[in-house]
Amino acid sequence: MQIRFADTRPQGDYALVVPVAGKDRSSLAVLGKAQQGVVAALDRQRFEGEPSSASEQFIADNGSVRRLLVVGMGSGEARGGEAAEKLGGTAAARLQTSGEKTAVIDLTGLGYDADAAARVGLGAALRSWRYDRYRTKLKDSQKPTLEEIVIVGGGAGAAERYGQRWAPVVEGVSLTRELVTEPANIIYPETFVERVRASVEGSGLELEVLDRAAMEKLGMGALLGVAQGSVREARLLILKWNGGGQGGQPTAFVGKGVTFDTGGISIKPAAGMEAMKWDMGGAGAVVGAMKALALRKAKANIVGICGLVENMPGGNAQRPGDVVTTMSGQTVEVINTDAEGRLVLGDAITYAQRNFKPGTIIDLATLTGAILISLGHEWAGLFSNDDGLADKLQQAGAESGDKLWRMPLAESFDRLIDSPIADMKNVGPREGGSITAAQFIQRFVENGVKWAHIDMAGKAWSDKAAATYDKGATGFGVRLLDQYVADVLER
Repeated sequence: MQIRFADTRPQGDYALVVPVAGKDRSSLAVLGKAQQGVVAALDRQRFEGEPSSASEQFIADNGSVRRLLVVGMGSGEARGGEAAEKLGGTAAARLQTSGEKTAVIDLTGLGYDADAAARVGLGAALRSWRYDRYRTKLKDSQKPTLEEIVIVGGGAGAAERYGQRWAPVVEGVSLTRELVTEPANIIYPETFVERVRASVEGSGLELEVLDRAAMEKLGMGALLGVAQGSVREARLLILKWNGGGQGGQPTAFVGKGVTFDTGGISIKPAAGMEAMKWDMGGAGAVVGAMKALALRKAKANIVGICGLVENMPGGNAQRPGDVVTTMSGQTVEVINTDAEGRLVLGDAITYAQRNFKPGTIIDLATLTGAILISLGHEWAGLFSNDDGLADKLQQAGAESGDKLWRMPLAESFDRLIDSPIADMKNVGPREGGSITAAQFIQRFVENGVKWAHIDMAGKAWSDKAAATYDKGATGFGVRLLDQYVADVLER
C-alpha cells in the first residue's frame, strides 16, 4: 500500500473519505453542494459517528459519480494517536476490496497536525497488510484493489513525519506478521534466520547466528533440551543496533522463538494445535522491532536475541523428569515438556548478560495459557523487578496500542518452583501459572539488571479484526518496543 500526502485533493477517479466527529456534520462542508444530501442520508441511517463506524454513499462530483465513505471518529476532540489510526484503518478496511484503486482521506479543517495526519497513514498501512501467498483461487471480489491512499490536509511535515517515524514501524510490523503467519513447515529455526537476514539486509543491523555446536559449547542445556526431539536444529539469533554511539550499557530485547510447539512428550490436545505455529511470536516481535529501529535510525544501542527451537515428540525428545543444566549453571527438573518457552528464555537471557552486559532486559513470549485466563485477548501480562521500568513500559503500551497489565511477583510464588532434586522445576501448580513462569525466568536475571517479562500469549494472533489488523497475526510487541525506545532511550 502506497501512502501519500497532499495539500489539496487530486484530480481523477478515487474514493473520497471524510471523517466526522460524532453527530457533528461540519466536516462535510468539503463536499460542497453534495453536503445537504449526504447529511440527510446519514440522518436516515441513524449514523452517530461512533469510532470506526462508516457510512458508504455515492455522490455527484463534477459530472461523475464518486464513492464517498464517511468515517466516524467519536465525539470530543479525538484528533491524534489512536483516533487517527482508527480513521486510517477503517478507511483501508472498507475500501481494500471495493474495486477502488485510490482513496483520498480529506482532513481539511479538522485541525490535524503533522503527526496525527501521519498516524492516519500508519493506521491505513497497518490495516492493509495481507498475506495471500498460499491463496490460489481468490474470487475477484476477494482480491485487494486499493493501491494508494492520499491524505489531504495534514499540514506541512506530515509526509516527512510518516516517512521517518512511522513507515519504518510498518516495515517492522509487517516482518513480524509474516513470520507469525507462515506455517511451521516453512518457518523453522534455520529458515527463520534466513528470512530475517534477507529482510534486514542493508538496514545497518549486525546479525550473528549460533548453531547447535556453538550452543553446546556454551552449555545451553535448557534451550537445546527443548529442541532435541526435532529434526530441525536450534538456532540463537543475535541482532545488534548501535545507534547510540560507543560506550554505555545496551538494552536487550529477548524473544521466545518456538517455531512450532506440540508440547513435546507432554503433548497438547490435537484440537487447535495448528495455532502453535505462532509460538514464536515473541521472537517475531523482537526482530520486527529491531528492523523498525534500524530503519528509523534510532539513537540507542539495542541487542535483540531470539532463542529458536521446534518442540517435538520423538525418540530423542526430552522426557518429564529429566534434569538439564542451563548456561547459568543452574539445574532444572523438567516436570512438563510443554513448559518449554521459559527454558529457552533462561539460556537466552544468560547469553545476553554474559556477552553484552545490558542494564535492562525486556523479554517477550507467548508463554502461558494462564495469562489468557487472567487477561483474555485484551492485554498482555507484564512482570518486572523494577517499578520504574514497568511504569515506562505501560506508558509505551498505552501510547502504541500494545496494552500491558502488570501482574505480581513474590517470594511465595517463587517457592512453588523449588525442586527436590534440582535448583528448580519448570512448572509450579496450576494456580498462578503465569506468575510462577515469570518467577522461573527471573531466576536467570542477574543482580542489578532491570528486567521485564511480557507474556503475550493472548496477543500474537487474533480471531477477530481490529482497527489496525485483520484476523490473524497482529504484530504485537513491535510498536511497544519501538515506543519504549523513543520515550525512554532516545530522550
